[in-house]
Amino acid sequence: MNTTTRFHIWYWIAAFMGLMLFQYLFVTSQQTAQIPYSQFESDLKQGKIAEVAVSDRFIQGRFKQPQDGRSMFITTRVEPDLAAELQQHGVVVTGAVESTFLRDLLSWVVPMVVFAAIWFFMMRRVNGGLGGGLMQIGRSKAKVYVEANTGVTFEDVAGVDEAKDELKEVVDFLRDPKSYGRLGGRMPKGVLLVGPPGTGKTLLAKAVAGEARVPFFSISGSEFVEMFVGVGAARVRDLFTQARAKAPAIIFIDELDALGRARGLGAVAGHDEKEQTLNQLLVELDGFDPTTGLVLLAATNRPEILDPALLRAGRFDRQVLVDRPDKTGRIQVLQVHLKKVKLAPDVDAEKIAAVTPGFTGADLANLVNEATLLATRRKADAVAMADFNNAVERIVAGLEKRNRLLNPREREIVAYHEMGHALVAIALPGVDPVHKVSIIPRGVGALGYTIQRPTEDRFLMTREELENKMAVLLGGRAAEQIVFGHLSTGAADDLVRVTDIARAMATRYGMTKRLGHVALDRDRRSFLTPNELAPQPQEREYSQQTAAMVDEEVRRIVDAAFERTVGLLEKQRDTLERAARRLLEKETLDERELAELVRESKQPVPRERVV
Repeated sequence: MNTTTRFHIWYWIAAFMGLMLFQYLFVTSQQTAQIPYSQFESDLKQGKIAEVAVSDRFIQGRFKQPQDGRSMFITTRVEPDLAAELQQHGVVVTGAVESTFLRDLLSWVVPMVVFAAIWFFMMRRVNGGLGGGLMQIGRSKAKVYVEANTGVTFEDVAGVDEAKDELKEVVDFLRDPKSYGRLGGRMPKGVLLVGPPGTGKTLLAKAVAGEARVPFFSISGSEFVEMFVGVGAARVRDLFTQARAKAPAIIFIDELDALGRARGLGAVAGHDEKEQTLNQLLVELDGFDPTTGLVLLAATNRPEILDPALLRAGRFDRQVLVDRPDKTGRIQVLQVHLKKVKLAPDVDAEKIAAVTPGFTGADLANLVNEATLLATRRKADAVAMADFNNAVERIVAGLEKRNRLLNPREREIVAYHEMGHALVAIALPGVDPVHKVSIIPRGVGALGYTIQRPTEDRFLMTREELENKMAVLLGGRAAEQIVFGHLSTGAADDLVRVTDIARAMATRYGMTKRLGHVALDRDRRSFLTPNELAPQPQEREYSQQTAAMVDEEVRRIVDAAFERTVGLLEKQRDTLERAARRLLEKETLDERELAELVRESKQPVPRERVV
């Protein structure tokens, strides 16, 4: 027995008990008292009777004053010549018993109606949460924003200029669909917005509706499918019917991958509810005339799993990439969000954009909010640049754990480890400059951190730059080896990242002489995976001998990078000692303090030239 059935049973049991209680308290107390005829005569002679109604068998009447809490009485008729005696005592006599049918009926019907109304109200509330009840289950649940009610225009969307340019054509078409096709062209039926999470795909779709000032139907792909078979297809039909009635209009389906996943992958593929819904969507896309002014927009961050039939020409025949903003785009996004914040004079959007590579629009909005909260927490009058720097560290490295106390030995190891990263980064050319070094624990497992600030957005990396990146990652482990003569578990994450880079160099980038210019592993990353070097599940397509060669090359690359890093730090042993002691004292060193330590060193930091 499911929860809903149990609820119905217990509700009606409680309602029946409540009805009985009502009858006992409010009806039984008002029932007519049954009295003997002799008592009736006695009460009549004493003048206690106000009025009576006489029938063939009963005498029913009302007392002048309630007797034993009862104001009405009834007795069996015995005396046939009663009328004369009644008139002698001034009692009003009628010829029929007063009907109590209506009163008795209401005493049962009214409580039942009340209980039924409560039950109906509760069921509507429950069914509303499940899709509007049985009568509304096939209706579309799209939210409709009429004309400019979306409250968003292209001015509210920043950092995606190319995507906005693509969609301005859609706006022009919606404003005047007839004249737009004067040369015989037609507007694409569907426009698919593709991009990582948080880049503003939904916001961009609302901006299109706000600019075009047309009805905007917004629905998520998951809202089409319910527990009942056929509901999704019915909702697709209803959605397009509503949109055609209000054309020109925009239909926006968010998270299309929840609905448009490639078919034929399940065990019961032909009867799967999602597939039936997708089939209906394909039929609707083929059926509507684009000249009527109906445009279908959709958004997804997983285009690689969409059904090919959904992406063919004539359906979603235009794909617009909404990517992470570059530095210029991040400045534009920050300017939009910073308008709502009271800023200190030292805040510079360009500097904030420089330290936030890879941040999406949602990340930048969260960054501004975090900085504002930090400034509020310290009771400042305005948000300063230091608040933004602290917010970046909080988002990237995690929350500070000052109450996580390390013993002196662990603090010393962490200090040398982090300074090893920093000094190698300073020594090598083409490496992002170090922004801050700290031994304050952050996040879940980070006992210290070294933050590097890129000077520009990078899209390609050479072999030398990858080797330098590996050297920086191995700097902490090399420093522990030089100073303490042993290794700790603190470099576990560094080793994972170094190994991934070395394996990518050997199997994907063809950067080893022994394996040659061959791509042994395909790039099976998701289309929108943020980390270029993120490990992915691989299906080996080469022999065991080649696999052994790959393992040897990976080990050789990593070992060579470690030996190189050890050599760099041994030349800077004095600087390493001095900087680690300073870090133990202050717990945090910024870029200026690091540069000062390097200048004070007896041995200046050598700038290695990569040949």
